[in-house]
Amino acid sequence: MKILLIDDDPFVLKLLSIQLRAFGLERRGFVDVVCSESGRAGLDLLEQDPRVKLVFCDLQMPEMDGVEFVRHLVRLGYAGGLVLISGETPRTRQAVEQLARAHGLNVSGTLGKPVSSESLLEVLDASIPAGKPPHTAQPTPAYTPADLQLAIQHGELLNHYQPKVDLATGRVIGVEALVRWQHPQDGLVMPHHFVPMSEEHGLVGYLGVEVMREALRDLRRWLDAGHQLDMAVNVSLGSVSSLDYPDFLAEQAHAAGIPLHRLILEITESRLMDNPQVQLDVLTRLRLKQVKLSIDDFGTGYSGLAQLCDLPFDELKIDRGFVHGSSRNPALRAILDASLGLARELGLRTVAEGVETQEDWQLLQASGCDMAQGYFIAKPMPGSHMDDWLAAWEARRRMLVGETLSSGQS
Repeated sequence: MKILLIDDDPFVLKLLSIQLRAFGLERRGFVDVVCSESGRAGLDLLEQDPRVKLVFCDLQMPEMDGVEFVRHLVRLGYAGGLVLISGETPRTRQAVEQLARAHGLNVSGTLGKPVSSESLLEVLDASIPAGKPPHTAQPTPAYTPADLQLAIQHGELLNHYQPKVDLATGRVIGVEALVRWQHPQDGLVMPHHFVPMSEEHGLVGYLGVEVMREALRDLRRWLDAGHQLDMAVNVSLGSVSSLDYPDFLAEQAHAAGIPLHRLILEITESRLMDNPQVQLDVLTRLRLKQVKLSIDDFGTGYSGLAQLCDLPFDELKIDRGFVHGSSRNPALRAILDASLGLARELGLRTVAEGVETQEDWQLLQASGCDMAQGYFIAKPMPGSHMDDWLAAWEARRRMLVGETLSSGQS
């Protein structure tokens, strides 16, 4: 594998080459560093040499700027790692990073100029596992409503669970159920390939029933084992627009032996209030039945503040886009602090999504956030893996919060 450096400044190219080679590239699976003084020349090299698996690109170049270069990477179907470098403001770098990610590119990070050896090594190690090629993008599977209907009927949908932990104590206080499709030919299919289709074609209700049924069954097993967990489940707009949904959910929970106060329904902010009277009716009745309500992906919609005032939410989930890396990004930090302050004023619990590093964790602890969720804690996992993970987390959390517990306490 090769690394491609693109910058119109020959001195910067030479310095980056020296820094990268000093890290021992062979141990990381790279054989060479090649340089280009323009985006156009860099694209020509990419088209000619498929061994280029990591690109460092300057944003401010005279012939082709970094935004144009990103556009061409998408056109080429480039599936390797991308590191953006610029002397522009952090907000400008962040904007280009967001654009590249929105296009589906694998952005390993952004670096300001001058580039420090420490930050360069950090993004290099995060880019590609040692000795392994980067993930190659696969064609997006094309599924039909009939395919999904058969999957539901044949029991091919399954839940994975991502833990939520208390930031003050590190204790696991709940899990979020995340649906997957175990396709007989394609393997594990992620929800963005089929959930939007289920909503468009009237299948989301059937999908939701299967997700909730499995979530309740698994929660009952964990409660019986002594784990005092809450279960968070995403619900569709269609569900909170059906007047009989609160009674239907209560029947499902009763049949599974689950107290309703153990359930949290996560509702995406930008999809609320299409039918405000009915949704207010349904959500209020759910609260009267002690079901907790969480506004998901807060900050990504258009009318979140009004909804927080009007609807009986208990919990605010801060979108991952405002969490990860906010300790190094003043704009993200301002949004995070404002969201936490608003939640405190409204008496809402807060959950930060996208907690990927110890740096994220420590910032949230210091900021007074209540709960955390993300890869730093755990990736979503099958329900059968939860017991082992809970035991392993107990030892790890003591290190994170500096707490000494008597043996046997959970």
